[in-house]
This record gives sequence, structure tokens and C-alpha cells, in this order.
Amino acid sequence: MRKMVLVIAVLALAGCGEGKSVDAQKSQPAAAAAPAVASAPQWDLEVRGETTQAVSDLSGWLIEHAFVSNVVTENGKTRILVGPFSSKAEAEARQADLNAALARAKKMNIESLIVERPAAQ
Repeated sequence: MRKMVLVIAVLALAGCGEGKSVDAQKSQPAAAAAPAVASAPQWDLEVRGETTQAVSDLSGWLIEHAFVSNVVTENGKTRILVGPFSSKAEAEARQADLNAALARAKKMNIESLIVERPAAQ
């Protein structure tokens, strides 16, 4: 069942850029977009289990419960991030939703932390 959900999610995401022109994306000046990204910090939720759990199991559960996650490897460590969020308050609200979903599923060995996304350089 999880494999089917993952396949559907991948297919849905593959069609997201359908009908958009590449030229339209290139016409925007890069200098105008850069200050907007650098000026405001962004926030993520890091989701991790207290016990060793397969990344695919946890990310699959998140997808099944409408939490879009990213798997990131930094310094040899794999992290699962939900986000980014434009404000810490938005991240806290989503964290409350995630904690409620974890409680309903009786998954007590999973925690979520709000982390600030490092600025792009």
C-alpha cells in the first residue's frame, strides 16, 4: 500500500510543471529574486524517531497523512524535513497538526523539532 501511495505521489509531482514554458521562467531577472530569498529566514520541521526507523517508512507515513517531506543528507546524516515555512508561527501550527496526527496514530516514538533553514549562499 505504501509503495502505491509513493508511486501516486511521484506521478502527481511529475505532472506539476505540465504546460509551463521554460522561457517564461528564464525571463525573470535573477537579481530581483535573490533579495527576497535572503531577507526572510525560513523554518522547517525536522521529524525523527527516538528509535532507529527506516527513512522510507517515516517519510511514507508522512505522505499518507498529508505532510510533504524532504529527505536531506547533511554531513553523512539523513534528516527528514517538512517545510519550508515563511514564519516560525506557521511552523509551530504545522507542528501542532503533526503532533496531533502522531497521537491519533499512537506513534509515541517520533518527535518533531522546529529548525531554522540555513540561508542560501
